[in-house]
Amino acid sequence: MSWLSSLKSVFSPAQEVREEEVQSVLQNYILPNSNNALKDRITQVNVVGRVLQLTINTYPTEADDLQRIHDDLADSLEKCGIQELNMHVIQQKIQHDSSCSSEQHGKAGHSCSSQPKAENNKLPPVVDASPQSAPAEADLNNPPIQKAAPQQRDIPKHPRIQNVILISSGKGGVGKSTTTVNIALALNTLGLKVGVLDADIYGPSIPTMLGNAGQTPKIEGEHFVPLEAYGMAVLSIGHLIGKENTPVAWRGAKATGALMQLFNQALWPDLDVLVIDMPPGTGDIQLTLAQRIPVTGAVIVTTPQNVALMDAVKGIELFNKVQIPVMGVIENMSTHICTHCGHEEQIFGTGGGDHLSEQYDIPLLGRLPLNVQIRENADAGHPSVIAGDAAAESYMLIAEKIAKALPRAEKDPHRIF
Repeated sequence: MSWLSSLKSVFSPAQEVREEEVQSVLQNYILPNSNNALKDRITQVNVVGRVLQLTINTYPTEADDLQRIHDDLADSLEKCGIQELNMHVIQQKIQHDSSCSSEQHGKAGHSCSSQPKAENNKLPPVVDASPQSAPAEADLNNPPIQKAAPQQRDIPKHPRIQNVILISSGKGGVGKSTTTVNIALALNTLGLKVGVLDADIYGPSIPTMLGNAGQTPKIEGEHFVPLEAYGMAVLSIGHLIGKENTPVAWRGAKATGALMQLFNQALWPDLDVLVIDMPPGTGDIQLTLAQRIPVTGAVIVTTPQNVALMDAVKGIELFNKVQIPVMGVIENMSTHICTHCGHEEQIFGTGGGDHLSEQYDIPLLGRLPLNVQIRENADAGHPSVIAGDAAAESYMLIAEKIAKALPRAEKDPHRIF
């Protein structure tokens, strides 16, 4: 079965994707600063809906061109109906073509090839990862290279971090980052050693809320040294991009790479808990984190509003699929008490957190009010737990429930302390 036939079988369910144009882009793209064709480097092409996942072989001399290759392909494929390109790179050792003799080497016009030879100029078959698609006929002469995604149980634990907790939401605007900093500060108040990682790459607000915006972490031995805020170790992409109004205009591959650098290439101290502020939604960063970072559990932040609950459900379903336990749900902006007359009103509705708790059999960790003090104190860099405002006690009660749910670290019997 030819790669073109495989392409047609893959794209038949998604009429918005124009398979012949995708074929042309992959067939005709020439790698920068060379005469090498992309089609000779592709080892696997997977399609999930309108997302194209591409695996290619590269060589050390091409490292500086990888971002350009990704961006060029993403721009061209977008015109064909592909909304997102995830490019996986496998770096090969340079091997000269054994057919190149010593007499030929060095002659004018002759170049030794360091590339694997293409067989009949065919691309590998495209494998559709969409569950509703019928499996394509296998090409026995050119089988796809498939690798199972890592499972949470297979990911090694970070040597200095006991637990990783994700604070997540299905949509933006529900107060997730404010909840993150206050939960982290409350856990710290309870005596745990806490760190905060701001994984909300496109909207990093943690530096402002913790009062260290504008500071830049030091680098020791090619590792970031986390900043300190209220006794916690803190890192955010916002600490690295300079001015607060600088946009992070990165595609998925670069954003997930930045997250992994902040986690793995940082000199985190010994921590009982690393609290990660997740970006909203269920996209690239969430999937990368689930496959490459060992996670103890996730906390879902929502408002009682139906629209927020619909997206929160998607977040819970994602964590269930990637085997990350959901520790509970927090209902934010649950109620509002007028500062003038004392009237209580449920602006965003009622019962949303209870509904999620019952539907998925997860704890309702607590309800938080819609209170101007929470916003004012966070904007000033003195969150509620530090300022001791009316919401501080609610955050502390939620943190106590989370702390009780954390697995107990086994003590080494050979250690004195």
